[in-house]
Amino acid sequence: TFKSGETIEAADVADVEMQYLYNDGQFWHFMNPESYEQLAADRAVVGDNAKWLKEQDVCIITLFNGVPLIVEPPNTVVLKVTETDPGLKGDTSGGGGKPATLETGAIVRVPLFVQIGETIKVNTRTGEYVSRA
Repeated sequence: TFKSGETIEAADVADVEMQYLYNDGQFWHFMNPESYEQLAADRAVVGDNAKWLKEQDVCIITLFNGVPLIVEPPNTVVLKVTETDPGLKGDTSGGGGKPATLETGAIVRVPLFVQIGETIKVNTRTGEYVSRA
């Protein structure tokens, strides 16, 4: 608790646009495209958003005193389908979709017409298929 009239130091929190560079197995590396300053974020910071990170994509990194707190991927990403079942014509049972594995390892439900090798747009907030890219 704080007494009236007592002052506290403001937290140094900032949202910065940074480009995703690569993952070395332990850390995800990002670069500020204006200053070329690089920083690394671990699994605790990246979390489930790792499945949406593709090299060269611009993300929003929330920094606290220069240390990454949150990695927010773009609202939509364009990713390649690496694995999915062939869609059968006229097969619309089960909601008319099928699971597809993307180049980052994410699994998304896609329409039956989507095939291996196609690129699709995915909403990273909901994890849902948006359109072909």
